[in-house]
Formats: sequence, C-alpha cells, structure tokens
Amino acid sequence: MGTGASRNSDSSHGNEEREDHSGGQLYVSLKMENYKLTGEIIPHVYGSVPLVGSWDSSKALAMERESTSMWELSFVVPPNHETLDFKFLLKPKYSNSPCIIEEGPNRLLTRGTLQGDGRMALFRLNSESNELLEYRVFIKADRVSPFDLAASWRAYQENLEPSTVRGIPDVSINAAPELGTENGSSASLELDLEHYVVPAPTSLANSGLVYAANFTETPRSLTCAGTFSNTESPSSASHSNKVTGVSTDRTATRKEMEVIVPDPSKAYPTPGMVESKSVGTFSPMQKQDGHRGLFVDRGVGSPRLVKSASATTFASSLKLDSDSKNAIPAAAGAVAAAAVADQMLGPKEDRHLAIVLVGLPARGKTFTAAKLTRYLRWLGHETKHFNVGKYRRLKHGANQTADFFRADNPEGMEARNEVAALAMDDMISWMQEGGQVGIFDATNSTKKRRNMLMKMAEGNCKIIFLETLCNDERIIERNIRLKIQQSPDYAEEPDFEAGLQDFKTRLANYEKVYETVEEGSYIKMIDMASGQGGQIQVNNISGYLPGRIVFFLVNTHLTPRPILLTRHGESRDNVRGRIGGDTVISEAGELYARKLANFVEKRLKNERTASIWTSTLQRTILTASPIVGFPKIQWRALDEINAGVCDGMTYEEIKKNMPEEYESRKKDKLRYRYPRGESYLDVIQRLEPVIIELERQRSPVVVISHQAVLRALYSYFADRPLKEIPHIEVPLHTIIEIQMGVTGVQEKRYKLMD
Repeated sequence: MGTGASRNSDSSHGNEEREDHSGGQLYVSLKMENYKLTGEIIPHVYGSVPLVGSWDSSKALAMERESTSMWELSFVVPPNHETLDFKFLLKPKYSNSPCIIEEGPNRLLTRGTLQGDGRMALFRLNSESNELLEYRVFIKADRVSPFDLAASWRAYQENLEPSTVRGIPDVSINAAPELGTENGSSASLELDLEHYVVPAPTSLANSGLVYAANFTETPRSLTCAGTFSNTESPSSASHSNKVTGVSTDRTATRKEMEVIVPDPSKAYPTPGMVESKSVGTFSPMQKQDGHRGLFVDRGVGSPRLVKSASATTFASSLKLDSDSKNAIPAAAGAVAAAAVADQMLGPKEDRHLAIVLVGLPARGKTFTAAKLTRYLRWLGHETKHFNVGKYRRLKHGANQTADFFRADNPEGMEARNEVAALAMDDMISWMQEGGQVGIFDATNSTKKRRNMLMKMAEGNCKIIFLETLCNDERIIERNIRLKIQQSPDYAEEPDFEAGLQDFKTRLANYEKVYETVEEGSYIKMIDMASGQGGQIQVNNISGYLPGRIVFFLVNTHLTPRPILLTRHGESRDNVRGRIGGDTVISEAGELYARKLANFVEKRLKNERTASIWTSTLQRTILTASPIVGFPKIQWRALDEINAGVCDGMTYEEIKKNMPEEYESRKKDKLRYRYPRGESYLDVIQRLEPVIIELERQRSPVVVISHQAVLRALYSYFADRPLKEIPHIEVPLHTIIEIQMGVTGVQEKRYKLMD
C-alpha cells in the first residue's frame, strides 16, 4: 500500500512496546488467486475471534472478486492484537453443497506477521479422490492511521465505486446481525407486542442508547490545508495514557499543517472504536469473548477532488444538472426558489451557511444539531454535522481526564484549538464542493475561539451562532448522566460515579471561562429543552433559510414520546392494483383496523393525551374508526400523493397507454410529477407543517396515512437521503414506532398481519 509501512519488515523503532502503544490500526489484506477456477464457488474466510468467531462456517466472511482470477478480503485490527487464527473455505454460490475447508493446519497472524510458510491453499473437492484445487495466497499487513481510514470511508460513502484513497482500499465493517424475527400469526385479537416486533432497517435500528455525535461527519484529508504534521517523539508510547496535558507526541500548530498526506509512520489512538458501515461513523467496538472486532473491506469507493473557491464560477453554481454538487437543492417550491435566490444574490459566503453551536456541556447542543441537520436535509439542503469532540477523540484518544479541558492547561488548549481548526477546515472544504449548511458542534465557549472561527470563515461562509442555555438543574443532571452512559469519552470507565465526577469537573473547567455570545449573528435558545416555555433571542438574522431554522427551533424540545406510523388497512383498490382513488377498505383491511385498535389500546393505555391523525380519505378514516378514547384529527396534508390523470389506473395500464410517462417515472421517481398531479418532492413540501407539529407535540401520535406520505415522513426521522424516499419499504398492516427523545431516534416495527 502507498501509505503504510509493512509490519513484516523491521523498523528501527519496531520494539514490542511501540507496537502495543503507538495507536493506529493494522490493515490486513488477504488475497486468493486461481486462473483455472470453474463454476460458482465463492472463497470465504473463517476462524476464531476477532476474525469471525467460533469456527462457524455459516458465519464465514465472503471474499470479494477483485478480478477474473483474484478474490480479496481486507480488515483492520488493533496493532497489539493477540493472534488471528483462521482458514479459507469454499462455498457454492447457488447450491446447498457442503463447504470445502482448506487442507492443512490453521493460519496464524500475530501482530501483522504470518507465522510459518506462506503456503498455497489446497482444497480437496471430493473426499473419495485425490483431486485438489489450488489457490495462491497473498497476505499483507500495513499500519494505517484513523485519518486515512476516515478519508477512505468518506470516499466509499460518496462514490460507491472501486478505487482507493491515498493507496488504502476503502474500509467498512460487516453489517451487525439483525435482530431475530418472530412473525408468528395469531387468530385472535389479543396481541403480545414483543411477539410481533420485527427488525428495523439497519439505517435506524439502534439497540440501547444512541450517541448523536457518532452520526456526525467523519474527519477527512484536506487538499488545501492538509492535516496533522506531527513531530516524532521517542516517548510516543505514552500517547494513550490519561495526562494532565496532552501526549508528548507534540501536536502540530496550524502553520505546520501544510501537508497533503500525513506521515504514515505516525499513529493516532482510537481505543475501542470501529467504523460502522450503516452510518459511516465511529462507535464503541463490540467485545466478544474478551476480543475486539475488526473492519472488513468490500472494495468500493473512490476519492473526490476538492474544488478551489476560484474555480467555482457563477455559471457553474447555477447548473441544474442533478449530478452537479453545485446544483440547487432537490426539494421543490419555496425551498428551490429560496436556493436560486441565494445563489443569484450576494457574495459566495452568503450562499454558504455555518451554524456554530455554543454552550456548556450537557445543554443539548449535539442533539439539537442532529435534529437541525436532519430537518434541513429533508427539505433538500446539502447539510452536514461536524462534531469537534469526534475529531478530538480520533486525534488524542477518548480517555482524557478533566484536566485536559482546563483553561490554564496550554497544551490542552492548543490541542483542542487544533482539532477545532481541522473540523472547520473540513467544513469549508466540503462547502467548496457544493455543501450548503454546515453544523459546527462544539462548546465554543470563549470569544477567542469564536473569533478564530469567524476569521477562518471570512470569504467562505456566513456564521450564525446558536447558543443553548439551560438553567434547569434537573435537566442538566439528566443530560450529564446520559452523557456518561453514551459518550465514548467514558466507554472504558467501569465506575459510573468516577466518570460522573470527572465530567462534572470538566464542566466546572468550562464554566470558569464561559462567555455568552454577544457578537455577530446569533440565536439563543434559553430553557427550551423541556418544551414548557422558554425563549429564543435572535440578533441580526435575515433570509429564508435562517428564518426557517428559527421557526424549526421554536417548535423543538427534548420530551421523549413515541410516534406510530402505519398505512391504512388494505383497500379495495389495493386488491385491484389501482393507484389513488378513495375506496373503502376490504375485509382484510377491516380485520387490520380491529387489530390496530387493540394494539393502540395496549401500547398507549397510559397515554390518554395521545392523538390519532389520519388523511381526509375514507380508507384511513375507516381504519381509525375502531380506535376509541383518543381524539382524531384529519389532515389534508396526509392525503396520498396525487396521481393526476393516472388516478385509478394500474401500473400496467399506465405502461400500455402512457409509455412515456411510465418511463419518465421509472427513471426518476423522486422528481417525476404525474400529469396534473404531484411528485414526491411536492409531497415533502406539503408535509413540512406536519413535521413541525410532530416535533412540537409532547404526547404520542398515531399517524394513519398512505405509502408515499409515510415514505416521506419516515425518511425524515430516519435521516434517509431524498433519492431513497420513493424506494423505502412501508408495507401494509405494519406499524413503525419512532421513539423520540434525548437519546436520539429509535425504531421498532410490529407486523400485525401478513
């Protein structure tokens, strides 16, 4: 690889202590080659923890075809791992034939060094014959820094094409195993809620607590300002220890950050962290039998080049090509009109907006930032959330004590300012590629820090400070305890009370130097967390998008409550395969209505302030009719997508009688508008008041609506890209429960009928 030194070669610093403590990760690549392979046989790798676990062939990792004759699998482990104990095996692709396990002893990889000879992989195809299938085996191990992994992951997220970043194949992790499915049916209406729960999609299925900062933008390499340029220190082995300052491996000042590629020999500790394929972020690594997990490379991704500001002309910024990163937002109506106005008027920095969070820890900054990011993305604005704490953990480790955050600790101050500058540079570079709104999430508690950010933003983006203030000690204490439970900063602290005391000391260090915002454009949220009043102060705020942001923030709060989404019961038009219409429900639909009523009664029996929302179409009203004891509200905004002249037709009839319309819809379901009807973007536009009201509600809500509408609503809570909305699965007779609260958004699904 182009950036890492192979661990199979000796180094002048290659003693055992350095291998254990220098941080970084060990990138291992396994390849198998066979020119004569025939038939659909897929090579796999299986072994002990942390590679796969339990020597279970059903859990073996499939290798990916790199070329006609070459198969490849890559993964990342901590450099101080014990031993990888594994073998290769072959699995038929289309049959249930038994696996063929590699002949010979197990293969052992210890600290990046293969034990024994690099032998061929031999497979005996038939136990009754001596016929052997031979593969050449290539095993390589290199040291990789977390920043290289982050850059690689970003390329995978945004391109999904085979390539590498700085010579490093793109890295992702095996998808977490889905929860067990229990879809047993019941003839009676008595429901066991747990019996009906089905796995949520991996994009939103989160077991346990959710830490919002884990879903923020991952640090990447910079083309313009570069990344860290560290000076080697002989005592770098102590880098991961808790210290009053920072590590003796001195961090670079901003003037020294003028390199394009970081020195690969420098390693940055990320204790207990892995990268998740489903969200592309870092989260505490799951432990199994005392071992740590690993990354798995699927061989996809390609780099994106950063455009310079001078290269982005006014003409190119108005391109309407959907492939252009400078295209207007995908949303329709007022959003698109405002975007065009923003691009046609004013200097470039006014077309890019940075929302810079300000506030003491445990005031809800990260949760507010995550909600705002999700809302703006749903409206069609290119928005990303940059969490400085995540940068700090990648650079300096997740185990710093409260002393690291003292204002009189110059090394700690320099280190924290450094990662803030890196995150700001990342955000500006992303804006130069076409990003519109960056959410910069950190305490930013002093005027000096905020002045640094404003100076960096000059000529690049407009800054609005968003300060969160809370005087309710009960809410602060609750948030602190959640922080100890969720934050990677305390993931390896077994003593909750010790972690709690450390965080309160950290909070006291911030309080000593905290300076409220009085400069520039700002929004202050004062005691808004409970949703029981509070106030918002604004200063020097103007424009469509800042106005929408203020309106959204006025209506948000942190009160936990469930939102239940479900389609109406099967309608007669569903049975006939016709779209639109306003028919009554079928017999199966009536059965679902009764089951739904029973479910709601059981699920919300202690929630008498809950409400039932339906569309104005009779199939949703009839589905809700058996539900008693709750107020019912009809929303015209919840009506199904208007199919225009196609209303009442089947898709086969549209294909036969209106082939051009059929093909246009097939090419772009998101933007396609039925003749005299609506597109999905139109549906999003009319649903914004519904979203605002759902955010404002402090009690549970049951929404009974239609497929296209629920796809749009669900995409908001799940933070799904706009282009995915027309393809989201929202089956009949299934309830999607969205749990909203201070821990983020969680989901459960209940299938009441097949």
